[in-house]
Amino acid sequence: MKYTKLIKAANKAKQRSHSPYSKFRVGAAIVTRSGRIFTGCNIENSSLSLTMCAERTAISKAISEGQRQFTAIAIASDAKDFITPCGACRQVLMDLAGNINVVMTDGDGRSKTARMTELLPMPFTNAVLTHIL
Repeated sequence: MKYTKLIKAANKAKQRSHSPYSKFRVGAAIVTRSGRIFTGCNIENSSLSLTMCAERTAISKAISEGQRQFTAIAIASDAKDFITPCGACRQVLMDLAGNINVVMTDGDGRSKTARMTELLPMPFTNAVLTHIL
């Protein structure tokens, strides 16, 4: 499997999830073009709407360390079905990582890969903003 190391990192990050309300643990691992991996987990708080998803945590860590070029992100949870990024994460990933591979896993350890444009067709991007600014 091409993304074995990335999936393993996402599963390890899932173990650090702070999800006392939903009990829905999620881990993510994003890899840069140079091969560096950054991980994140979901971090809930009592307002719930301000919860940080694992995908946004991982890419925020990478961006804060000066990384700007990515090739893939893996997402892991305990769910039986494949887990995909939520709408907010899809937008953030498209903006900050572009049309990368998204490796989705299920609770049985299987994975499947899709491109960001498959998960977010007709995305709102910075190209739209350059026409109005």
